[in-house]
Amino acid sequence: MIEIAPDKFDESIFRLLGKDWALITSGDIENFNMMTASWGGAGVLWAKPVATIYVRPERYTHEYIERTRRFTLSFFPSQLRQALAEMGSKSGRNFDKMHYEALTPIEMPSQQVAFAQARIVMDCQVLYKDTMAEEKFLDKQPLEKWYGGEHGNLHDIYIAEIKHIWINE
Repeated sequence: MIEIAPDKFDESIFRLLGKDWALITSGDIENFNMMTASWGGAGVLWAKPVATIYVRPERYTHEYIERTRRFTLSFFPSQLRQALAEMGSKSGRNFDKMHYEALTPIEMPSQQVAFAQARIVMDCQVLYKDTMAEEKFLDKQPLEKWYGGEHGNLHDIYIAEIKHIWINE
């Protein structure tokens, strides 16, 4: 993998997250967990390149992010879509994601975990966290659609500085 500066990154975050999906991974090479993400963003805040992710508190990966204040976002070729679907449908509490056969974990120079099959890896350090609140929804439609009934808790929002971007060539 080669490192590029965030201002040289020119792929569509709309496609990468919204259509291709990503794995959010936190922990170290000996003990980590990951989850699939299709919501998020990237941009500039506080004069820093940032990624924003949304993680429900009940997700196992949430515990790792809370503990380490770090995560990677790994983006994959389309042929690994089924692996991403599986990582999003199973909990690391009762499924050994660390040894999932379709993905090979690797330790990045920053000691964060990513995957050999990833096309792109963003290494992130959390700067800010907040929890969504029902009363802050100005449009109630997303609240009703994504948080009503059995959908689960409101997400925690993490804004993290993108410390490194690696491209797998």
